[in-house]
Formats: sequence, structure tokens, C-alpha cells
Amino acid sequence: MRCSAARVRCACATPSLLLRTARAPLRARLPWTSTRHRADARRGGVHGRCAGARARSPTAPAGGHRCRSGVFPHRFGSSRAGNPRRAERPWVRDSLSKRDERAYVMATLCRPAVAVPEHVITMQQTLDLARTIHADHPQLPLALRLMENTGVQKRHLLRPIEETLKHPGFEARNAVYEAESKARVPAVIRQALDDAELRAQDIDVIIYVSCTGFMMPSLTAWLINTMGFRTDTRQIPIAQLGCAAGGAAINRAHDFCTAYPDANALIVACEFCSLCYQPTDLEVGNLLSNGLFGDGLAAAVMRGRGGTGISLERNGSYLVPETEEWIAYDIRDTGFHFKLDKRVPGTMEPLAPALKQLAGQHGWDASDLDFYIIHAGGPRILDDLSKFLGVPPEAFRFSRATLTEYGNIASAVVLDALRRMFDEGSAEHAARGLLAGFGPGITAEMSLGRWTTSDRVFTEESHRAG
Repeated sequence: MRCSAARVRCACATPSLLLRTARAPLRARLPWTSTRHRADARRGGVHGRCAGARARSPTAPAGGHRCRSGVFPHRFGSSRAGNPRRAERPWVRDSLSKRDERAYVMATLCRPAVAVPEHVITMQQTLDLARTIHADHPQLPLALRLMENTGVQKRHLLRPIEETLKHPGFEARNAVYEAESKARVPAVIRQALDDAELRAQDIDVIIYVSCTGFMMPSLTAWLINTMGFRTDTRQIPIAQLGCAAGGAAINRAHDFCTAYPDANALIVACEFCSLCYQPTDLEVGNLLSNGLFGDGLAAAVMRGRGGTGISLERNGSYLVPETEEWIAYDIRDTGFHFKLDKRVPGTMEPLAPALKQLAGQHGWDASDLDFYIIHAGGPRILDDLSKFLGVPPEAFRFSRATLTEYGNIASAVVLDALRRMFDEGSAEHAARGLLAGFGPGITAEMSLGRWTTSDRVFTEESHRAG
């Protein structure tokens, strides 16, 4: 017998009905092919070549059909081994290329909340201080020129400049880091939760990134104990990826929400770069950092379901070989001493191909996207990336604004640039974009996604109407 009103399949269904269900095409049984792919195929959209037919294209691989989102098997148990491009093991490793249909449950990165300390120093004040403090330095003219070329107009500092220039010892500085992070981080978290329309109890993992102080246990334990997060909330502290950690946090949140589609992740970045000021370190790289880095905090929620923001679809990492010494900390009794190789500004030439390949694996052209959220380590980085990607300089306006107004705030740069895109309100639904953070290694953490809004409900009927 068959259940009457709703016509649902149940234990009392006839064998013939169950047989028809078992023989139903794959596209009718998997949500990521049953509506979006078929509808896009009808109107020639982004998935127009993956409507489920076995051989839409003479170039389709034997193990499945190819669409811009990846390779889909024709039936359960089929393999991707028939695709020669997959067999090559591309040099950009990404999470999506190794996952099954669960990867197509999109997590949304919501509006970040950002805060900077109240003390401000302008570039002119920075240059004047350098001329006063390091008047006899043989490379002072070079250091001043490098500072002026950063494009930074002002930075925000945790403490007044008079206190910042003193060095009471690493122990005292780390105590300041702990006290100030506990005092300032909760406010940005509460704002990020409000923007994502969630509560602390809704968060399943906290990813905390920082490279300017150290705590064990991580600040995540303190946050769970004091802000109402559940005691089973996962903790992922990341301390040694420097400026790339903002992109890494986004990618690890994406991975988590891909593995647990109903989960929500909280990303927190806390960077007090002024606590790393070293008055006796006269290396040019360290002098440049005195005029480049600023203090800032940011938090953002990645929702497994719903939310307005960037719906992430793919992420990847790439490390430029033999460059681990180019950006580094020299850890001494006085704390963290920043080391910067003069070759760092030229790293976009080897990194741009990694961005292109990640986009290409997704069927996108990295030179033809709607928005770019890029870590702004300096103007040369953005200028070169504009050149090697073939995009106009205006594409990096959010990153340039962060650099100009806040300086390099390390892992928080990517989140602040994203916050500026939210505030501009220029992104249209389904706009495609790239996020990337660069840092020690030399490492790139990259992700791709589309702009989406929480009130946008997709049904098969709306696809057909489109």
C-alpha cells in the first residue's frame, strides 16, 4: 500500500515504488544536482554542463562529467581516477578537490567586527621619531624611504607612544598582551555574533589567531569560561602563521563547516604589533616594521546554514619553496624580533599563479572576478598582484584602505578588508570573489566564494523562473 495524503515513501511502500526510487537518476537523489545544477543547465548558467547526462561533452572524463565546480560521478561508487587532470595532483592543494558531495553544502562568512585601540600615530610622527631616535644610523635614509613608501597614513597603538617606545621586558609585555586581549576581544565577538544573528551557544568551534603574544591555555579557554560558549566548543588556536593566519582561520572554519554542515565557527584575530617594538634592534627590516604595523582586533562568524556574506566554495594553500627565512621572528630574551628579507615584496610573481590555479580548478578566471579581499602587507604587494592577475588597482581598494588607515594589522587585515566591502554595500547576489592572506613560509591561504544574502531562498520553482 502507499501512504495517501503526502505521497511520501515509507516502510509500507510497494516494492515497485521502492525499485523506482532505487533506480532514480543520481541527479534526482542528490540535492546539489537536483535543483541548482539542472536549473543552471536549462539556462546555460555556471553549472550548465553538469545536468547529469553521461556524455554532454566529448572531452568529459570517463569516470564522470565535468562542471565548473568539479567532477561528479555518474553513480555511487564511481571514481575520479578517469580524469587525467586529477591524476596529476596539482601543486595547489585544496580541500574541495578531495571531498565528496558534502563539500557543496556552502558555509557563509558573515560580516566581521573590527576594533582598533584609541591611541593614534601618524606617518609624519613616525618619521620624526625615527630621525630623532636613530639619527646616527647609517641606513636611516633607506629606512625612512621604505616607511614613506608603505602608503600608511596613520596607525592605532595599544598604549601612548611614550610607553610604546619603552621595553620593560618580555614578561611584562606578554602580561599586557593577556590583559588587553581579555579586555578588548569580547566586544568584537559580541558584535560579530550580533551581525551573524547567533548567540555564543550556537558556536561549535572557536579559531583564535595571533602572533604578537602567547598564552597557554589559549584565550579560547578563557572565552568559553566567561562568554557563555558551550563547554564542548572546539578550540583551534593558531600562533605561528603571522599575517597569513587570517586567511588560514577562514579556511579552517570552512573545512569545519564542510565536515559538519550544521555547525557554526567563530574566527577571532587579535594583533598587538606595538608590543613587538624593539628599540635596540637596528636591522632595516625591524626599522621598517616600526612604521608599517599597527594594532587591531577582528572577529567573524562562519555559519553552516543561512547568513549574509560570502558563501565559500573552495579553499587552498600554497607555500613558496625555500622562503621560510624571508619573514620570521628571531626570538630572544627581549621577545619577538621581526625579520624581513628584501625579496619579500617580489613574492607575488610566484604566488599569483597559485591564485590562478585555485580559481581555474573551480572553473573561474582569477582575472575576472567581482571582488578581491587580499592581505595588504604593503603597496608593492597589491601593485604586483594587480599586474600578475591582470586586474585593475581599484579591485584592491578595500585592502588599500586598511593599509592606509590602520597599517598592517597582521592576521586581522583580511577581516577588516572584508568588513569594508560589507560597509560599501556594492556586492550583488552571486558575485564571485577571492580571499587571500599571505605570510611567513612564504605561505598563501586562499579561498573562493559567492556573495549571498540570508533572505534569498532557492527553490526549484525559482530556478525554473530564472
